Amino acid sequence: MLQVHSFTFNPFAEHTYVLYDETRSCAIIDPGCATQQEQQQLSDFIKAEELQVTHLINTHGHIDHVVGNQYIKHTYQVKLAIHPDEVPVLQFATTYAQSCGFPDYQAAQPDIFLTPTDVVQVGNMTLTIRHVPGHSPGHIVLYHAAAGICFVGDVLFRHNIGRTDLPGGDRDLLIKSIREQVLVLDDTTTLYPGHGQPTTVGHEKQANPYLRV
Repeated sequence: MLQVHSFTFNPFAEHTYVLYDETRSCAIIDPGCATQQEQQQLSDFIKAEELQVTHLINTHGHIDHVVGNQYIKHTYQVKLAIHPDEVPVLQFATTYAQSCGFPDYQAAQPDIFLTPTDVVQVGNMTLTIRHVPGHSPGHIVLYHAAAGICFVGDVLFRHNIGRTDLPGGDRDLLIKSIREQVLVLDDTTTLYPGHGQPTTVGHEKQANPYLRV
């Protein structure tokens, strides 16, 4: 049975997700664990649940979502997966990490490049990749059709959308991408964002002021 566990890490209140099933294989999505205490909290959970970390995936490369990459790679000997268009964003995080409150940030290099033609298999779970640029050029979302869930990073929040004033942001492109790649999912699909409360496709169609037709 699929399980989703979330942690809220670092000063940006970023959500790190651990996705796992009965095989005990798990994927860590957007590790924002910035301190030793946060890293230990995540590792304690993985140990308590007897999980095997098989995947490390970034929805995008902004610092609050990637600050824990190197810790996860080193601790669990797992490869980092990201969209190829997001590599410059990931690399740029090094230049502003200290000013954002992450003086000890250690960059991790990506090992696997994900595109919409790819499928990620985690235990018995099948995740499909959807490219949703606009918040950043290579932003992806991860969709599990059978469970009706989608990890949307920073493209879409409850009653809001991701900011587009950062390098590579494009407001019109973001709204277009959300409509074509996220709002086409079933209305009951649960959306797990990078910040804030989960929501559903149907709710955002009705209540999100940026997306109402």
